[in-house]
Amino acid sequence: MTTTEPQAAIDMDKLMEFVFQAVGEVGATLNTALVVMGDRLGLYRALAGAGPLTSGDVAERTGTAERYVREWLNAQAAGGYVSYDPDSGRYTLSVEKAAALTDESCPVFLPGFFQTALGSLLDSATIIEAAKTGKGVGWHEHSADVFDGCERFFRPGYNANLVSAWLPALDGVMAKLERGARVADVGCGHGASTILLAQAFPASRFVGSDYHEGSIVTARQRAAEAGVGDRVQFEVAAASSYSGGGYDLVTMFDCLHDMGDPVGAARHVRQSLAPDGTWMIVEPAAGDRVEDNLNPVGRAYYGFSTLLCTPASLSQDVGLALGAQAGEARIRDVVTTAGLSRFRRVSETPVNIVYEARP
Repeated sequence: MTTTEPQAAIDMDKLMEFVFQAVGEVGATLNTALVVMGDRLGLYRALAGAGPLTSGDVAERTGTAERYVREWLNAQAAGGYVSYDPDSGRYTLSVEKAAALTDESCPVFLPGFFQTALGSLLDSATIIEAAKTGKGVGWHEHSADVFDGCERFFRPGYNANLVSAWLPALDGVMAKLERGARVADVGCGHGASTILLAQAFPASRFVGSDYHEGSIVTARQRAAEAGVGDRVQFEVAAASSYSGGGYDLVTMFDCLHDMGDPVGAARHVRQSLAPDGTWMIVEPAAGDRVEDNLNPVGRAYYGFSTLLCTPASLSQDVGLALGAQAGEARIRDVVTTAGLSRFRRVSETPVNIVYEARP
């Protein structure tokens, strides 16, 4: 004879509290598409620095239909993205929010973050099917919004921190770069980090690599447009087989945790480094324990990790699936297992941690 525990009585206040929390979550999910809409149609840019505007003003400035714009503005006002004056029927975008939503040089420029999220949501049906079997989904299988959004989100942070803070925190690297160094930028995507390095250090030479051919095509175009094609080359290659050796610096920006075999990649880094070379690893900000990451940044990264990072790793050989919230201890373990003896945290931002590894 089996017995079951009596079901606890439902606290209706707690139930409704959760229901309204869920309503807020649905609104936030829909706002992902609305932010991308505002970015692509120039709606935020029309509001930036313009003072109070009516929906008709915004529609006229952007060449869009007023009825769509009015509904979009009301959604933005309900979410606190713009303010609304009921007496005048006008909407205002604050200076601070305008910077985050319209200025691509701002270190916290946000539309790329939303674009990546939208691309992830569009691909979610594929992830749901993969979760039934444990099958992976490769980075290359996602929509273009994922690739473009990642570049747009990460590039401002690299522009703000790479040359001014992260590289100076590494032991002796700045002097090498200024004299002329050999650099491999592994998992370079569209080449934003590689091109930034090449612009800052004209005496050095750079090789960017990524397994995704489409990203490398874009990176070559970006390098030509930036006028650094004479000192940058890009190749299609896995992290465990990129070409060359004797590198003074190897960099990986927000990609080590995506790799199926990060230890194998780390071993290749060790083999490709000059005897006194340095490996700079930029990873998402994370603590070592789950409870350390139960915060807004951790929530976003766990979400991206479920839909992008973990499936990408599982699609590759080994499939270690570190996840975007791997934490310092697991990154250290990857590095030291591969035979690099020195490892330390050298810098951090609210969204990234920078590590230095050396032979």
